[in-house]
Amino acid sequence: MGGGVAFYTAQLLLIFLAVSSSVVNCCPPSERAALLAFKAALHEPYLGIFNSWTGNDCCHNWYGVSCDQETHRVADINLRGESEDPIFQRAHRTGYMTGYISPAVCKLTRLSSFTLADWKGISGEIPRCISSVPFLRILDLIGNKLSGDIPRDIGRLHRLAVLNIADNNISGTIPPSIANLSSLMHLDLRNNRISGPIPGSVGRLRMMSRALLSRNQISGTIPSSISMIYRLADLDLSMNQISGMIPASLGKMAVLATLNLDFNKLSGPIPPSLMNSGISNLNLSRNMLEGKIPDVFGPRSYFTAIDLAYNKLSGPIPRTLSAASYIGHLDFSHNYLCGRIPDGSPFDHLEASSFAYNKCLCGKPLRAC
Repeated sequence: MGGGVAFYTAQLLLIFLAVSSSVVNCCPPSERAALLAFKAALHEPYLGIFNSWTGNDCCHNWYGVSCDQETHRVADINLRGESEDPIFQRAHRTGYMTGYISPAVCKLTRLSSFTLADWKGISGEIPRCISSVPFLRILDLIGNKLSGDIPRDIGRLHRLAVLNIADNNISGTIPPSIANLSSLMHLDLRNNRISGPIPGSVGRLRMMSRALLSRNQISGTIPSSISMIYRLADLDLSMNQISGMIPASLGKMAVLATLNLDFNKLSGPIPPSLMNSGISNLNLSRNMLEGKIPDVFGPRSYFTAIDLAYNKLSGPIPRTLSAASYIGHLDFSHNYLCGRIPDGSPFDHLEASSFAYNKCLCGKPLRAC
C-alpha cells in the first residue's frame, strides 16, 4: 500500500515539474499579448508569415521572433520583406504588408532588435514610445511608407547601434537628441523628406562609421564637428539643399574613405586637404564650387572615383595629378577650366567626356592645343 502511494506521489511530482518547466520556458503572457496586438495592426496577404503565431509559447516557432534563452523574454523581431527564406522562395515573390506599427511593440521591454523592413506598404508613424525600449540595439524600418517625425527623444536609446529608416516618407527635422546615441555605428536616413539642419552636436557620435543622409531636404551647413567622428568611413550628404563651404577638417579624418556631397548648394573653394587624404571616393559634383582645383595631389592620393563636374571651377588641370597613386574614374566636365591637359598617366586612360564642356581645355583626349 505504502509503495503504491509513493509511486503515485512521484508521478504527480514529475507531472508538476514538467508543467512548471513548460510554463517557465514559455514567453510571458504579457509579451505574447503584445506580439498579437502588433500582429493585429498589420496585414500580410500573400506569404502567411503570421500563420505560425499561434499557441502559448511565442519563443518557439513564431516566425521572425527570438527570445533570450535565460529569461525567455522576447529579444528580437526580424521580419524582412525581401529575404531568401524558403517562405519567399515558395511564393516566388517579395513581401508586401500594409497597416501600421502598433505601440504594443514598446511593451517588449527586453527587445534588442526590431526589424520590419522592405514591406513597401506599412504606413503611419514610428511609435513615440520606441524611445522607451531601453535595450534596443537595432531599429531597422527601411523600405516602407512610414511618415511623421523621427521621435524627439530618440537619444534615450543609449544602446542603439543601428538606426535605419531609409526609403520612407519621414519628415520633420533631425532631432538634436540624436547626438546622445553614444553607441550608434550606422545611421541611414536616405530617401525621405527630412528638412532643416544637421545638428551641430553630431560630432558626439564617436562610434559612428556610416552616416547616409542623401535624398532629403536637409539645409544649413556641414557641421565642422563631423570631423570629430574619428571612426567615420562613409559620409553621404548628396541630393540635399546644404549650403556654405566644405569644412577643411573633413580631409584630415583618419578613416574617411567615401565623401558624397553632390547635388547640393555648396560654394567656395575645394579644401586642399580633400585631395591628399585617405578619401578614395570623392563626389563634389553639381554644386557651386569656385576657384582652382588644388594642385596638391601626391602619393597619398588614391581615388577610385573623383567627380567635380558641374561646378564653377577655373584655372588649369593640376599637374600633380600625375603624382597620385591611382586615379580611376575622373570627371572634371562642365566647369570653366582652361589650359593644356598634362601628358602621361593618369590622363592617357581617361575619356574626352572627363574634360568636356569647359572654357578652353585642350590636348589629348580633347582637341590639340
